[in-house]
Amino acid sequence: MDLVNSTCWLPAYAATIHKSQGSEYPAVVIPVLTQHYAMLQRNLLYTGVTRGRRLVVLVGQKKAIAIAVRNISGRRRWSKLGEWLAFPCPSLTAGRLVGLSHGGS
Repeated sequence: MDLVNSTCWLPAYAATIHKSQGSEYPAVVIPVLTQHYAMLQRNLLYTGVTRGRRLVVLVGQKKAIAIAVRNISGRRRWSKLGEWLAFPCPSLTAGRLVGLSHGGS
């Protein structure tokens, strides 16, 4: 079969799991290889798998899938949210924000 000149080809697109967050696709193919060890994280695998509406195909090694499923560490998010919630802003007085313009007089 002449694959180069075949009429069976359909356009396909690739996106990272990060860029696909919040989106859904009819079919998703995810390469899962031990060579991509740093990316073998449960949260990334979950996000990738849940992007597929009708079909999800994992291509790679069973060992890599097992590593990803067991790896719950992920990256720690460096946020000050906890600090901000623990120590309220001193400019909050009497239930209103001080120093904010309301656009009117």
